[in-house]
Amino acid sequence: MLAAWLHSRRRARLRDPRFLPLFDDDDGDTVSLDCETSSLDPRRAELLAIGAVRIRGNRILAHEALSLLVRPQQAPSGENVAIHGLRPRDLACGLSPEQALTQLATFIGARTLVGYYLEFDVAVLNHYLRPLAGVGLPNRQIELSGRYYDYRIRQYPDSSIDLRLATLQAELGVPALPRHDALNDALSAAMLYLALRQRGFG
Repeated sequence: MLAAWLHSRRRARLRDPRFLPLFDDDDGDTVSLDCETSSLDPRRAELLAIGAVRIRGNRILAHEALSLLVRPQQAPSGENVAIHGLRPRDLACGLSPEQALTQLATFIGARTLVGYYLEFDVAVLNHYLRPLAGVGLPNRQIELSGRYYDYRIRQYPDSSIDLRLATLQAELGVPALPRHDALNDALSAAMLYLALRQRGFG
């Protein structure tokens, strides 16, 4: 009841009808989401790329993936480029943040979001979304590191749990895709999510 009330309040604050899909009926699918950014500080980070892929039941709908490049206000630094490989010329023809967020809202709708350290990505997206729409993302969120922690701590109650991505992939038998590519990272998160679901922690 409280969740429905909060959802209604958020929808009432929505200022831009382009983001109405975020308040559609949830069709039961899940969306794995990842962003590449110019900084690890969500207050300063600029969006550089967004990757998202839908999950339906036990299937990853890779043919329905979303992969967007976003044009930042400031060109990424050399150190930043070394991490994600996105050069200024790669991003020069990218979408504006407003265009990217509009496409993302249409793609994800009201579906539950899943990701690895998803809180950071959502914070960066909301930094752009709130001035445009008047609201942040209302979607339910599933944090993979938290689900993996619950899974491992049940097996080894007194142990220290390693939450590095490579550890999750090795322990859950998920192949490691090339990292720091938004779509690859979204696909990796989707595979981890399904692996955890198969173990009863989805």
